[in-house]
Amino acid sequence: MNKEEKHELVLALTEKMKEYGNFYITDTSNLTVAKVNDIRRKCFESDITMQVAKNSLIKKAMEATGGGDFSAVYDVLKGSSSILFSKSSTAPAKLIKQLRKKGEKPILKAAYIDASIFIGDKQLDTLINLKSKEQLIGEVIGLLQSPAKNVLSALQSGGTTIAGLVKTLQERG
Repeated sequence: MNKEEKHELVLALTEKMKEYGNFYITDTSNLTVAKVNDIRRKCFESDITMQVAKNSLIKKAMEATGGGDFSAVYDVLKGSSSILFSKSSTAPAKLIKQLRKKGEKPILKAAYIDASIFIGDKQLDTLINLKSKEQLIGEVIGLLQSPAKNVLSALQSGGTTIAGLVKTLQERG
């Protein structure tokens, strides 16, 4: 691979990191071509993009994103590395867990999810249970709407008189 090809690969990785916002770095060393192809097929089925790259190029791509401090990830960039890109923060973790039922790899080296870094294979269960930004916003909105709904239901059930409203609110309180 010449210098220009490496530069193009770094640019492509940087763009994917910015576009997806979530990526997992895994160890797929010592896997047969058939097993790697099986992983690629399962990634495609789960709307996950898999790319194998040299660790030095992955590091350069992370530096080129201009966002966040990736220094904690640099320590795990050893051996063979594959990157899994996904719009979903949990889909790659679920896929890795599913693949591990059949073998001991891929092993999670690190994950970058919405500006948070998770290091090591022990983080896999934590990543599976992560809630997306949209889910968390939905929960907050639900919590904020709850008091307003209580007041509206009190107004509706108490009738149109103030005495009925006070009585309904007193019974709920």
